Amino acid sequence: MKYYIIAGEASGDLHASNLMAELKILDPRAEFRCWGGDRMQAAGSVLVRHYRDLAFMGFTEVILNLRTILKNIRFCKEDIKQWNPDVVILVDYPGFNLRIAEFAKQEGFKTFYYISPQVWAWKQSRVYKIKKVVDRMFVILPFEAAFYNRFEYPVDFVGHPLLDEIQKFSKNDSWLAKNKLGEKPLVALLPGSRKQEVETMLPLMLTMVERFPSAQFAIGTAPSLGPDFYRPFLNGKNVALVENQTYDLLNHSNAALVTSGTATLETALFGVPEVVCYKGGQVSYMIARSLVKIKFISLVNLIMDREVVKELIQDELNEKNIYTELKALLDNKAAAAQMKKDFDLLREKLGGRGASAKTAGLMWHYLQPAHS
Repeated sequence: MKYYIIAGEASGDLHASNLMAELKILDPRAEFRCWGGDRMQAAGSVLVRHYRDLAFMGFTEVILNLRTILKNIRFCKEDIKQWNPDVVILVDYPGFNLRIAEFAKQEGFKTFYYISPQVWAWKQSRVYKIKKVVDRMFVILPFEAAFYNRFEYPVDFVGHPLLDEIQKFSKNDSWLAKNKLGEKPLVALLPGSRKQEVETMLPLMLTMVERFPSAQFAIGTAPSLGPDFYRPFLNGKNVALVENQTYDLLNHSNAALVTSGTATLETALFGVPEVVCYKGGQVSYMIARSLVKIKFISLVNLIMDREVVKELIQDELNEKNIYTELKALLDNKAAAAQMKKDFDLLREKLGGRGASAKTAGLMWHYLQPAHS
């Protein structure tokens, strides 16, 4: 079968590549064409567009790049029609993917959505569109099935694919020495995967280097940006740049400062006490605040439905507050131990391993003639 897959960011590239590997086991003659990244290409797909050319963040940036976005949507529609796949698989990235889902449905293509847009957070009216244009939805967060049930839209809860990814990780005891890191407590800095996020978050995170002389710091760089992008921020600070080794970094870290997103969940699954940091453009933030219907922004707190990790958002994200929260994580052993216990509960809530295999199996089942 022919699978046309669209992912718009690094986490989507990762999860889609694992899904492709599982689909290949069930369908050895599978052909893939995708919008995504290096991992999907390495998994055997023809890469049409890289996600680094698609990642526009926030209301203001989207408006400024609207012409490019609309051009990409037009091109994508033509490419799908020309290639004529058996199914269009959409991975998160709702602003783009829901438009493509609508088009694909109109053109008679089967549409699957893997990793639900965060419609439970805002734009809940999108559910009505999803019901019309998406044939099957595969969700990865435990509360999402109940949310969609309220709209009488049955979905498949498959568990979180990060559990599999972390399970595959092999510990490397010589990693600290290889990266010229010593025995001091290690603080991981994960400032996001988009240029705009890093430019906002990283300078604030780096203010902690002088304030914690008894700790060492390392930045987990985003694959789409590369180490050279980060060097100008360092200004001679003794901070390691860790490329494509985020899991090694987390495995050896005592605490972390993490920009909201998938990384907050990865950090928790490695049992690393963390502070969640987020600051957006003022206009985008004001619009989002008026629209968002959730109590928390981090996946950890959303899944647990209570504050497990501290979230420093917008004006609360400042040097004084970061220092206070990071000091508590490094010095208060009881608080750090409690957070780790909560992370164990989080792991249980995520539904066990095998998300990619479950999703591939369900997709293959729904693609059989009896279900067409």
